[in-house]
Amino acid sequence: MAMKLMIVDDHDGMRSMIRQLIAAPGDTVVECASGDEAMLALTDFKPDCVTMDVSMPGQCAFQTARDIRAAHPPVRVVFVSSHDQPDYRQAAQEAGAIGYVTKENLSDLYLFVATKRLRSSLNI
Repeated sequence: MAMKLMIVDDHDGMRSMIRQLIAAPGDTVVECASGDEAMLALTDFKPDCVTMDVSMPGQCAFQTARDIRAAHPPVRVVFVSSHDQPDYRQAAQEAGAIGYVTKENLSDLYLFVATKRLRSSLNI
């Protein structure tokens, strides 16, 4: 099943790597370099999943996740970060994220997206 994915990270190379990891043929992917850009894209693009870097310029990533979830409740947000700190994980959970993946374990990101893909195909 094709999905709509939003990748939010201020580094082009990381966005490209995440795209290669999670996007399947037929998926529509929007890449954003900041939380502010993601909020603008959300006006026309209602993603199924959002991957969100923790450290970016502009609006706080955790606030961006809360705003995205408020505007589009069905979306699943997964944080991606090089920081493996309990306070970041807690903030991600409080922002409504379904997961938190460190960049050194980036392959784990695929599991969150694959689960959403499976649940969507089964209408769960």
